[in-house]
Parts: sequence; C-alpha cells; structure tokens
Amino acid sequence: MPTEMNTARPEKNSERGQRNARKPFKKREPKEFDSVVVSINRVSKTTKGGRTMRFSALVVVGDHKGRIGFGMGKATEVPDAIRKAEEAANKNVFRVNLVEGTRTVPHAVKTTHGSSTVFLAPAAPGTGVIAGGAVRNILELAGVADVLSKVIGSRTSVNVVYATLAALKEMRTVEEIAKIRGKKVAEIR
Repeated sequence: MPTEMNTARPEKNSERGQRNARKPFKKREPKEFDSVVVSINRVSKTTKGGRTMRFSALVVVGDHKGRIGFGMGKATEVPDAIRKAEEAANKNVFRVNLVEGTRTVPHAVKTTHGSSTVFLAPAAPGTGVIAGGAVRNILELAGVADVLSKVIGSRTSVNVVYATLAALKEMRTVEEIAKIRGKKVAEIR
C-alpha cells in the first residue's frame, strides 16, 4: 500500500508543476500609432478644503502614413493623464489628404482657433518640415515630409493643435475638387 501512495503524490506534484510553470512571453504586437506628448499642464481646483492639484495632458498620435488624432486627459498623476489622453487620441483619428508623390500638403491654408492662427503651405521636395512646437509634432506624425508653416498670435499649445488639425481637415486634393465639380482631373490641370 505505501507504494501506491508514493505513486499518487508525484502525479499531484507534476500537475502543480504544470500549473505553476512559467508561461512563455507573449510578443507584443507593434503599436498601430506612435504618440507624442505635446504638453502637460498642472491645473488646480479650489474647494472649501483647499486646492486640489491635477495634471492635464495633450497627446497627438499618428502612423506617419496620413492618419492623425489627438486627445486630452486629466488625472491626479501624470502617467494616468497621458494614458487617458492616448485613449482619447486613438478614438479621434482621421485621414489627412497629402500629395502622394511629394508627401506635402496640397495647397496653402490658414485657420484660426481662439487667438492662435496657423498657416500651412506646400514646399518643394527636400525642404523638410519647417515648423516648431506642436505643429512640428502633428505634421511629422501625419507623415508630411515637406511643408512650410507659421503660427501667428497666441502660441498656446492646445489652441495651436486645434488650429493645425482644422487646417489638415480642410485639405482637398485635385482629384477631390474635380469630383465635386464633376470634371476630369486632366481638365483642371
């Protein structure tokens, strides 16, 4: 009888060993979008008990192939605010119309949000991204290779991001304009 008990125990141990065995690491899938933190602001709310400090994060995401999005998040800690902003940015993704051969914007555009005005203009191949701050982050994540830009008025990052994204949404290619007018592309050029 003692031999039967001894044979039963190793089976249980082997079952335990299988349960507690290390699982192989799962390879993480590459992220669909790259993200850039444009700004982090410390904000406070004054209450009867004193001031409550929180952090607000503005994040822009893009795939360098014409898709871009942005989001804002607020939390008591900076990493939580960034995570919330990234989640919001992934929900607000849209496609930017770019000129395929040169990877530049199709035409010049000027948009305003609040007291910030952003001007974008196409540039010759090899010029690069002539932009600063939030505009540069957005254009690089959108996949724009050659562009000229200027921020006029307030340089508040939130307003600059809104104005830049509005400018990119207004972009229309020659093919889209031809379709709207009911003409062929050859007739317009």
